[in-house]
Formats: sequence, C-alpha cells, structure tokens
Amino acid sequence: MVRVLTCFCLSLIVVAGLLANALAAEEPVAIYVDTDISSSPESSTAIARGIKVALEQNGNQLAGRPVEVVMLDHRGNSARSLRNLKKYLQDPNALVLYSGMHSPPLLAHRKFIHENGILLLVPWAAAGPISRSGNDTNWIFRLSVDDSKAGEFIVKRAVDERGFKRPALVLENTGWGQSNLRTMTSSLVARDLMPTRVEMFKWGLRETGAKILLREVKDSGADVIFLVANAPEGKVICKAMHDLPPALRLPIVSHWGITGGDFPAFINSTMRKQLDLEFIQTSFSFLEMGDNPFPKEVFETATTLFPEVKTPIDLTAPSGFIHAYDLTRILIAAVEQSAPLGDDMLENREKVRNALENLKTPVQGLIKLYDPPFRPYTMYDPDAHEALGADDFAIGRYGDNDEIIIAH
Repeated sequence: MVRVLTCFCLSLIVVAGLLANALAAEEPVAIYVDTDISSSPESSTAIARGIKVALEQNGNQLAGRPVEVVMLDHRGNSARSLRNLKKYLQDPNALVLYSGMHSPPLLAHRKFIHENGILLLVPWAAAGPISRSGNDTNWIFRLSVDDSKAGEFIVKRAVDERGFKRPALVLENTGWGQSNLRTMTSSLVARDLMPTRVEMFKWGLRETGAKILLREVKDSGADVIFLVANAPEGKVICKAMHDLPPALRLPIVSHWGITGGDFPAFINSTMRKQLDLEFIQTSFSFLEMGDNPFPKEVFETATTLFPEVKTPIDLTAPSGFIHAYDLTRILIAAVEQSAPLGDDMLENREKVRNALENLKTPVQGLIKLYDPPFRPYTMYDPDAHEALGADDFAIGRYGDNDEIIIAH
C-alpha cells in the first residue's frame, strides 16, 4: 500500500511538473518597447513596425511561445523611463526591452540596466557610451549609428569631401550632444582644425533663441554647421536658417535625430530647396531594393500588417524600422540557439544574452549579413556590442516627397 501511494505521489509530481512546463510554454513572451511616443511618434511607430514585421515572418513566436509586444511611453523623460524599466522587471514573462531614439534615458540608467540584468536592444539611440559597460558583463546591444564613429563620419563628409574648414557645432545640451562634442572636436583636432563656435541648446528651443544662436554662429566666421538635434529643435533651427537672407545661410551637416519626427512636414520641400541640408543615415533604403527578393518580402509583409503603408515613402523614420527589423532577426536567432525557453525568465535572459554574444549562424538583415553581429564584451573590445560600423553609414537627403534618399 505504501509503495502504491508512493508511486501515485510521484506520478502526481511528474504530472504537475509537465503541466507547469506546458503552462509556461503557453505563456506569451513579452517584448517591451520603451520610447518617446508622445514627442517622437514617428520613430516609435517605425521601431514597433520593424519588430512586428520580423516577428510576423517568424510566426509571431519565439522558441514555440507566442509573443506580446508591450509599448511604453517615456515621453523623453529619464525618470519616466526608469519607471518603465522597473515595470519590465516586474513582469515574469518579459524577455527583452527595446529602447527608442533618445540617448539620455539610457545614459542615465546604464548602471541600473546592468545591475538588474535588463536585456536591452538599441535600434536608434546613438550616444557612444550606451553600449560600453564598466565591466565585462554587458546587457546592452546596439544596431544603430554609434557616435564614437558618427562624429568622424560627419567631419570626414564636411571637411575631407566637401572642403569646409570652419565648422560651428550646434548641439543639444544632453548626454547625446556632449558625446558628439567630444568625438567631433577630436576628429577636427586630428585635421588641425577647431570649431569656430560651440552652441549648446536645451530641449524646447524657440524661434527667437534659434535666431540668436545662428547670429552667433555666423559672426564666428563659420562656413558650415554640424547639427546634433532631434526633430522638434532641428526644425526650429532650420526654419530660422531658411528665414535668413540667402547670402547668410550656411550649409548644415546633421546627425539623424531630425529624421525621427515630423521634420519634413514642417521644413517642406519648397523650403528644403533653399537649404543645403544633409544628414547621416545607415546604408539600406527600401527605395533602392529593386528586384532583391529579401527586402521585397519584408516590405510586402509590412504592407500586409499595416495597410496604410502602400509605398516605401509611407515608412516614415525608416531607420527605426530597418534597425528594429534587423535586431529582431538577430534576437530570433539567439532565442532559437537558446531554446527551449524555461519558466524562469531571469535564466532565459542570461541564455539569450550569451547567445547574442556567440551566435553560431549568420543572420541576413536588410543592411547586411551579420556574421556575427556581436562578440563577447570586454573593456578591451569596446565595439563588441555594436552590430554596425562606419562602413555601414551613409549620407542622406530629403527628396521632393519627403522620402530619404541615400547619397552614393
């Protein structure tokens, strides 16, 4: 009798374990997206679309489990972003968190992210320190422009290729702006040049402040402006430049923050024809996919999921879509390499983090074949968690239909 009861109890334990595993397998894996939906909806929408298209092509599952995408809005506020990070940590089904276009929230909370094992993927924010950890355990992976290389790329374009010699730096007064101040100045010094003037502006810049700023820049003798701004301030500065007499206008070589909002609607095609404006991008464009079957299939999936997308021009803030799509393809490969996912999400995050650093198979993306995208991070290999390099950067301009055209 004792033996029968023992066997029965053991059977119950086994069945309970199987049921628990089955229930865990049916629980959706949560992918969190923490962006500025309020002030930069275009970039946030682009990132979400890129994630969802990649997931759709994988059957909306990760290692056999359904996926739920959870959108959070930090409104460009670092304190609110911290609350969103904590919300992610409180969700037992949360595997990974994507960030948005703003660097300051990530710079403010890097230590918190690493200490709490937040598996964080960066498809836009560009400040150099974001992907560099203070020790050899790094939870942040980026597929985007990296300011440790972007500053040099912008200087090379303006000075080496276009022949400007007296640049003024006009930068937002945030960690992102400070990061670019260091890298741009370093690149200029390497060419025996210095900025004629450095202007740091705060978020919320108004027309009057922009006009004063441009007057100071012009009086410094500058022949070009290096602009580091997001769309809200970028459009104010470019409107102020447009309002100057043609002889007083300066060319602008910009970071890509201006492309993350409604900049082209405000600085319209007619105004842009009177400005010399170009900006850094990454090298893929849906406008140039031709008959290549891979990007055509991606775009067709996007049009199916989002009926409002009918042509590539309808994919606003395209960098957000492209980078988030490629990152999600890489994430899918890492999860498959880590499979099966267990019911302990802390262990799952660690397994996926290790897989991201040690992917065994190449991943085809829109920008390139990632072989591999990342490497095990050490402080002696600071680029280990950067999927892109300067060879993947390009210069873009807005076309007549507000589309981004890549220069070749």
